[in-house]
Formats: sequence, C-alpha cells, structure tokens
Amino acid sequence: MTSVRDRAEDDRRELPVRPTDEDPLAARASDLIGGPAGRWAMIGGHRWWNPLRVMVLVVIGMFALGMAQKASCYSSGWFQGGDAQYIHACYSDIPHLYAQRGFATDLVPYFDRIPDAVSSSPDIHYLEYPVLTGLFMEVASWLTPHGSPQHSAQIFWIANSAMLMICAVALVVCVARTNRRRPWDGLLIALSPALALTATINWDLFAVALVAAATLLWSRRHPAAAGVLIGLAACAKIYPVLLLAALFILCLRAGRMRQWVVALGGAAVAWILVNLPVMLLAPDGWAQFYTFSQNRHTDYGSFWLIIMERSGNPLTGVNAYATALMLLLSAGIAAIALYASRRPRLGQLAFLLVAALVISDKVYSPQYVLWLLPLAVLARPRWRDLLIWQGAEVLYLIGIWMRLAYVTGTKHHGLTADAYHLAIAVHLLGLLYLCGLVVRDILLPEHDVLRQGGEDDPTGGVLDGAEDVFVLGTFPQEPQYAAPDGP
Repeated sequence: MTSVRDRAEDDRRELPVRPTDEDPLAARASDLIGGPAGRWAMIGGHRWWNPLRVMVLVVIGMFALGMAQKASCYSSGWFQGGDAQYIHACYSDIPHLYAQRGFATDLVPYFDRIPDAVSSSPDIHYLEYPVLTGLFMEVASWLTPHGSPQHSAQIFWIANSAMLMICAVALVVCVARTNRRRPWDGLLIALSPALALTATINWDLFAVALVAAATLLWSRRHPAAAGVLIGLAACAKIYPVLLLAALFILCLRAGRMRQWVVALGGAAVAWILVNLPVMLLAPDGWAQFYTFSQNRHTDYGSFWLIIMERSGNPLTGVNAYATALMLLLSAGIAAIALYASRRPRLGQLAFLLVAALVISDKVYSPQYVLWLLPLAVLARPRWRDLLIWQGAEVLYLIGIWMRLAYVTGTKHHGLTADAYHLAIAVHLLGLLYLCGLVVRDILLPEHDVLRQGGEDDPTGGVLDGAEDVFVLGTFPQEPQYAAPDGP
C-alpha cells in the first residue's frame, strides 16, 4: 500500500522544476527580481504569462540585441572592405554571399554555374551548402527586392535574420517542451550569449532547430517522425547524423533496435526525397558541398591549424588525421556508454559525439557553437557550467574576428598568430571542461542534475526507464524502471 510519504514524493516529481530550487547560480541571480520562488508561488504562472511565452519573448529580445550588435556592419562595415567588420566583431557571411553566390542576379542554386568573376573562390562554381540550406537561402532571396547592391544585401540579411529568428523561437520551444518537468531549461537557450552573437553569422540555426524538433518528437515516442526531422536536418548540415549514432548506441544497450530502425528509415527517406531531384538534375551543383568539404584545407579555429603554423609546414593528409581522431573519440564515447553502470541519457551522448566532431574537425567556424547549445542544455542544465563554456566561446568569437582584422587590415589592430592560438586553446578548454562534467555525470550518476531529481531519461522516449539488455561492463546495480514499449 502506498504511504503518504510516497504519494507526496510522486506528486513532487510531477511538478515542474523551479530553477531557483536546484540551481545555486539561478537562486543567487534571482535576487535581482525579488529572490527565489517561494513555497506558494504559482508554478504554472498566469494563464497567459506561462514559462513558454516568457521564454519566447526573451529569445526574441536577445535575438534583436544580436542584430543590433551588427549595426555598424549593416550601415557600412560589410561593404567598405578592409578590417572594419572584424574590428567591430559584426561579420556575417549572409550579406557577402548574396552577390558572391549569384542570388543578386537570380541564379538558381545548384543548377546555374556561378561566374568566376562573382565567386569569392576559384574552387567554388556552385552553391557549396547542402540542399535544404540552399532552399532556405533561395526563399530569402525571393523576399529581397532588387535595388542597389548594398541595399539589396542589407535586405537579404534582414530577410534571413527574420527566418532565423523563427528558428530561434522554435529551438527554445522544443527544448522547453522536451522535458515536461523542466520547462524553464529553455531559458538557458533564450538567454544564451552565444546564440545572440552567432545566430546571424550563417545559416546553422536552421539545422539546429530541426535537430531540437527531432529530439522533442523522439522524447514523445514518435521515432518515425523524429527520424524524418533528423533526415531533414542532415539536408541542412551534416552533423545531425550523429544523433542517429547516439540513438544506435543507446537503443542497442536498451534492446530497442526496432525503434532505431524506424528512425533510421524515416531519416533515409527524408534525405533521399530532398536530395534526389537535385542529385539527378544538377549533379555537379549537388556535389559542390561534398567536394568543397573534402578539399578544404586546414582552416581557422582548429587545433590542426596550431600544429601547422607552429611547425611551419603544410599539414598534408589532414582529412585522414581528422577522420581517425573522430573515430577514436567516438569509439571512446561508445565504450563509456556501454560500460557505464547506468545507461547515459540521450542528451549526454549526443552532446559528446557532436563535441568530438567539433574538436577533431579541420575547421571551427564560430557559429558551430549553435550545434552544441541545445545538446549542452539537455546534457548538463546548470547555469554556471554553461556560462563558463559559453564565456570561452565568446572569447574565441572575439579572437577570430581580431585575427581576421590583423590578416586583412594594416596589422595595427587584431591578434598575432600566437595570440590567436591562445584563443583557440581557450575555446577547446571550455568545451573540454563541459565534456568532462558530462562524462563524470555518466560514470557517477549521483552528480547528474536530472537523476538527482529521480528521473531517468525524459529525452529518451522509449529509452526512458528501459531495462538494459546489452552491457559490456558489469550490469547496472541501480534500479531500472520498466517502460512500455514504444511504437
């Protein structure tokens, strides 16, 4: 018979988690608005002012601040050449590619060859982005009226920014709803300085929003729909396939391979339906993204760049080195997942795999932090740790712009190579710090924020509470909670 104490504990676990109850930094910061939520505070809030609507307004405000930060570039920096756009840390690819990829002259992405006089690189003859990102850019170009080159590029940036703001709102909503007991975790996205500063540098936020939506659907036990969204996300960026890798490892351990196969099938069908028409009708244009990625040299942000510049020799074979390192890191992460006494949560494993890609790749663009942001919130929803990591990323963001100011300008401003190498090291150390905490949480679940509250894996969908059937190490000693088999 259930005791009164057990019923009270069950009721507590059904209530939404208030950040000021469990996060010391959130509790201290709440002094600015009157202190931590009291015992009689309304959990659900006003009928209109619920957590979700508050967070949507917050992310719109932060996004607008990020756009305002680029005001000096909007008025002149993008168009006058030199290092002004880097000195003011307001660079964006979007206005530059409006002309350089043929949108200003109504070239059709993938089908129309970009004239050599227009392209910014002799190796780029077609749009070098995946198909769905190309469609995103093309829609923004349809919304851009033709006028003077500067005015059209400005409007193109505004049109893209408006569409990316919708992606930012969708991202916050999906993260807030993924764990029903932790709606306020979306605030970790909405108030993110990394999101505000990098959202309009490139088009990565589109793929990030699709990944967040896929994670939400998987958490609600819809593997087919989740797979479709993963496939669509992979049509915008390559990294979302790592979500399938994380699901494979976890479904293998939990004996839920049928659900993984359903997700894989949905992803494959979505990817083929989007890519096949372009692949058949414009094969050279479709292949540009893949050949460009393969042939790209060691570039900014990568620790491979430090090795190359410190040695003074070109780093040949970097593709093989980067691939080997990624495989090695992935194998280590898989071993941790299969040997740990308790199965990792989906957010933890997906974060580690994407972080491995970021660490091992031959280039790190500053907006890649967006790939990690929602996964980091799902993996380690702690304000202090996320702000430390993002602080390192913001320092790197400043570092890359100052390095480019030094390279493109008069060398009176910016960072030397040695100083820029230090900025790369700060970025890597910040990411490794967060990875270390996530690995500790996996190996020692008593440190895991969610499992301290009695949850298993609310993001895991059919994995939540499932018993393990395949473990390489000692079978878990902690109790497992049986969950009904998903669809």
